[in-house]
Amino acid sequence: GTSGFAHVSCLVEQAKLLFEEAKANNWHDKRGQASWRRWHKCSLCEQGYHSVVSCALGWACWKTYLKYSDNEVLQQLAMSRLGCGLSDADRHADAASIREAELSMLRRLEGSESSILTVQSNLANSYQMLGRLGEALRLRRDVYSGRLKLNGDQHADTLLAVTNYASCLLSLRRFGEVKSLLRKAIPVAPRVLGESDSVTLKMRGCYAEALKSDPGATLDDVREAVTTFEELERT
Repeated sequence: GTSGFAHVSCLVEQAKLLFEEAKANNWHDKRGQASWRRWHKCSLCEQGYHSVVSCALGWACWKTYLKYSDNEVLQQLAMSRLGCGLSDADRHADAASIREAELSMLRRLEGSESSILTVQSNLANSYQMLGRLGEALRLRRDVYSGRLKLNGDQHADTLLAVTNYASCLLSLRRFGEVKSLLRKAIPVAPRVLGESDSVTLKMRGCYAEALKSDPGATLDDVREAVTTFEELERT
């Protein structure tokens, strides 16, 4: 029936009211951030919205803040939410277009280096889903290089960036580069993120896949890959 749409409209109104309250009270602290998260997460269970619900909230967020023509920062945040919603609904071509525009806007606004790297990473996600691997790889490399300079190699954002970079290289069957990158990062990830963190696990999976798939793989390489896959299955 229409209950699903009514529910989305309630979520939209709740998010709008909370953010307008935060804006009226000039909340730039955690309260303001928490109110903006209502566009992304349920206030009861704190789970992120998915698929068409996320997409509907993304469009609603964009339409809500489009009127603030004097506040491009707010418009950029709304554009980011729209890009995430489109991606969640598998509308990757639309998400790529939005993220290209967002990146252009953020550069014009002289956004922080960290914010620009985040948008570049999101755009790379869209390109990769569209099979535009060459463009995705250039962005992945730039984001990884940028995170190394900004955060160092012991930071969660850098470890995510190197994992994404390695994953893209793996899609292009550049196994030697995958192994070279991840040999340095794999010992760091458990210390920084934890043994069971999703990035740590994905990193190990990428490395094992590169070991196994490399045409020059030795018997020891294959054994190591099989052992890793077995360990990951038990995690």
